[in-house]
Amino acid sequence: MKEICVITGGGSGMGLAAAKELGDEYQILITGRTIEKLQAAVEDLKMKGIEAEGFPCDVSDRIAVERLAEYASNMGNIKVVIHAAGLSPNMGSAETIMRINAVGTVNVNEVFYGKVIQNGCIINVSSMSGHLVPKMVMPSEKYSLSTTNIELFLKKMMNRVSLFPKKHQSGISYSISKNFVIWYAQMHAEKFAERGIRVFSISPGLFETPMADAERELSQGFVEKCAIKRYGRVEEIAYLFKVLSNEKAGYLTGIDILCDGGCIASGTKGLLKV
Repeated sequence: MKEICVITGGGSGMGLAAAKELGDEYQILITGRTIEKLQAAVEDLKMKGIEAEGFPCDVSDRIAVERLAEYASNMGNIKVVIHAAGLSPNMGSAETIMRINAVGTVNVNEVFYGKVIQNGCIINVSSMSGHLVPKMVMPSEKYSLSTTNIELFLKKMMNRVSLFPKKHQSGISYSISKNFVIWYAQMHAEKFAERGIRVFSISPGLFETPMADAERELSQGFVEKCAIKRYGRVEEIAYLFKVLSNEKAGYLTGIDILCDGGCIASGTKGLLKV
């Protein structure tokens, strides 16, 4: 029996591409909030000969994530978790974005910490946006509250977001939440290593996904400034997921890998206005 790879946000975009890339090695369990999208994705995977199931889950709901983890455990040994679920600035209110992106990351990592087998890994999807906003904007001194009082953590994050004009709050919430994802993997690497689990984050740049389509007007300026002047293909980042999940990368943990076509390296920080 194949080991299990759980992919949150697996109904489309990077998550679905990752399922196709890793499906030759693992039995795939994709999750998402939209049942119809999950069903279509599972059918797509099965048509490619991949063993796949779907399980609806809102990662911001701790109980829902616990149910997901229990279901995955009953399928077999969980070896890889790719946490790709998230909302972009145009997909929800500032608080909803923070709940899905930041609280969801805490839920997925804390629950699967006790479920992933030795030599497994958890890959959290951040964003190059987490690198773009000046550090003075990030309430990083409050990030540690996420491990002790999640509601107080959320309150402190939203207090920082509320300092900005209303029209910028969803974007700021997105950037803070993604910066938090990077911090989380770095700060918990030692804890996860005690169970033989690697944990890290990937910060994608601009990729051809439904989420990117919703932000295309804003993102085009970044593409023009990138070293590689195009959007990334989801197959490219899916391959990165596969490489990182392999035990041959077993000395890699606690870091963020920026996969952005050289956007940050090309000096795009100056394009972001807050």
